[in-house]
Amino acid sequence: MSIADFTGTILDELRSVLSRVPAAEADAFVADILSARRIFVAGAGRSGLAGRAFAMRLMHFGFDAFVIGEIATPAYSADDLLVVCSGSGETGSLVSIAEKARRIGGKIALVTIVPESSIGRLADRRLTLPAPSPKAKAGETVRSVQPMGSLFEQAVLLFLDAVILELMARRGVISEEMFTRHANLE
Repeated sequence: MSIADFTGTILDELRSVLSRVPAAEADAFVADILSARRIFVAGAGRSGLAGRAFAMRLMHFGFDAFVIGEIATPAYSADDLLVVCSGSGETGSLVSIAEKARRIGGKIALVTIVPESSIGRLADRRLTLPAPSPKAKAGETVRSVQPMGSLFEQAVLLFLDAVILELMARRGVISEEMFTRHANLE
C-alpha cells in the first residue's frame, strides 16, 4: 500500500466513526456550549491535544474557554461546562477532575469511546465516538488499521471542529471575525 492508500483508509475509518455520532447528542452538546458561562477542556495525551485545539477555537469564536492545568486557568463554577476528552473515560487524573467538577456543580460533557465509564457516570452529556483503543474496551467499534488510539484521537479533533462549524452557522460567525482574536504576538 502507498501513503495515498493509507490516507484513503484513514478517511474511510473517520467517516465511519463520525457518522455514528447521534445527531441529538451532538445538538445537545452544542446547546450546552451555548448556555455555559465558560468552557473548560480537559484531556490527556493525544486526546488532550485535540481538546486543546478545541479550546483555542472556542476562544477564537469569542467564548471564555480554558484548558485545565494551564497556569492562567480560573476557578471552575456551577455555571460552567467541563468538556473531557478521554477514550477510556478512566484516566485517573481526568476522573479526579470530573469528580471535583461534579462536586462544584458545573455541567460535564465527555467525548469518549466508553460512555458507561467512570467519567461517563459523572457526566451530564456523553458523546460516543466508536473507535477502537487498547485502553478502552467497549461495545461495537469501527475497525482500524491504525495503531493504538489514533482513530479516536483523530475523530475527536474532527468532531470538535465540526462543532465549531455548527456554532458558526448558528451564530452567523465567519472565519474572518474569528481571526481577529488570533494571537498576534507570534
